[in-house]
Amino acid sequence: MSLKKTFSADGKKCTVVFTVKKEAAQGAKSISIAGDFNSWSSTETPLKKAKDGSFSVELELATGKEYQFRYLLDGSRWDNDWEADKYIPAPFSSTDNSVVVCIENKNVPSAKKAAAEKPKKTTAKKAK
Repeated sequence: MSLKKTFSADGKKCTVVFTVKKEAAQGAKSISIAGDFNSWSSTETPLKKAKDGSFSVELELATGKEYQFRYLLDGSRWDNDWEADKYIPAPFSSTDNSVVVCIENKNVPSAKKAAAEKPKKTTAKKAK
């Protein structure tokens, strides 16, 4: 399982790709995701199965928020994301919910920005 987040240039949207890897799917025929972003609907947001046996879905979420969620495998087994940003106790059961944090850390430069800001090597001349 994994979460891949990218933020829009204006910082208002966070696109999250939720992925359940083949080994985590454990032979499931279908997987859906339920969370704060879809009123905890167990049918509204199905994940698409890839040729490699993994399942994924891409959602556009508002930034500045944290969203609780869980995966529903084959309509009967709930599971958390093994690589969620954090976990919090579910309000109506004795389990935890996965959480994706859609808050961009402005202090951590993106890979592109870091590469662009990387100082160029200079060759120092030896003193004679």
